[in-house]
Amino acid sequence: MNTFASFAKGLPTAVRSLVSSKASGSSSEAGFSLIEAAIALVIIMIALLGVAWSISYAVSYNAGNSNRAKTLAVLQQEVERLRSAKFTPTFTDNALLGCNVGAACSTTTVTSGPLSFLVTKTIDNDPSTTAVDDETDVLSADTSLKEIKVSATLANPSPGWQTAVPAEVVLRRVKSN
Repeated sequence: MNTFASFAKGLPTAVRSLVSSKASGSSSEAGFSLIEAAIALVIIMIALLGVAWSISYAVSYNAGNSNRAKTLAVLQQEVERLRSAKFTPTFTDNALLGCNVGAACSTTTVTSGPLSFLVTKTIDNDPSTTAVDDETDVLSADTSLKEIKVSATLANPSPGWQTAVPAEVVLRRVKSN
């Protein structure tokens, strides 16, 4: 008796049949062909490209949201500064005066971290009319209500939807003590 047969006798039946078929050279199993492997690789590469595109889209979307949040923070700082300005019967802060009196009511650039923002302030001394009335039209001493529009946008927006997302606030100030 040959040594292989004596070795196979000590194995369980399922293993014995597998070992004997391999030893005799007759195998009923077939492997993948080169074409099948190439097609599988192409399918996997297409799926991975879709995943990579999704990740890049998510990163740019999140960066846009971060920029919008920073824009709103800059806008809120400017609005809080204007809300804290005095507008009383005897005194009006320069921040609440119209453009022609030397107040900075045009567009200014505010830097927050690596980003720059354009902040535009418009003060209307008579909101009951459609035109914007500044200090040359209606003096602050003659009005008891001011409408202030403040808008903030990215100074250098990246291409895409970020160019169409300016943040704007309209507030009204009433003369008080």
